[in-house]
Amino acid sequence: MIRKVRVEDAAAICNIYNYYVDDTIITFEEESVDIAEMENRIKQIDANFPWFVYCDQNNAEKVLGYAYAASWRSRSAYKYSVESSVYIDKNHAGKGVGTKLYQELINKLATLGYHAVIGGIAIPNDNSIKLHKRLGFEKVAHFNQVGKKFEQWVDVEYWQLLLDKHTPQKISPA
Repeated sequence: MIRKVRVEDAAAICNIYNYYVDDTIITFEEESVDIAEMENRIKQIDANFPWFVYCDQNNAEKVLGYAYAASWRSRSAYKYSVESSVYIDKNHAGKGVGTKLYQELINKLATLGYHAVIGGIAIPNDNSIKLHKRLGFEKVAHFNQVGKKFEQWVDVEYWQLLLDKHTPQKISPA
């Protein structure tokens, strides 16, 4: 089940996200995020952009993943482009949750009149690359050693989907 995020989802979102903060290079954030901070992020982003959560079929309160869009850049000419983020509970990765969430987000962004969706991927991240390719994104940039986490330099790729070429996809039930 996919639904709009609620502030009450902050604890579950922290549980998902902080694994990536604490144990991976997938996000360049280096300090775990507390519930109060995540509540603020939800309020700020959800006020202007779509944010969805994917819940367990048997428990609508158990969040298994989330996806949202945010500003790409602050200058007004960028207002039709967004940056996307998708995070899946580590125990549910590879089960189609990310694809369904991302497709829901993309469909919503298209109906809202956005033109471009940009996904940043810390490399290596084969699962994220496969997800972006599956949904029609194209690699548009590769930046060498632009972040340093866990004492290693990390590359970042940017992948882009132009929504005027996008045909909304029907989301099959989970």
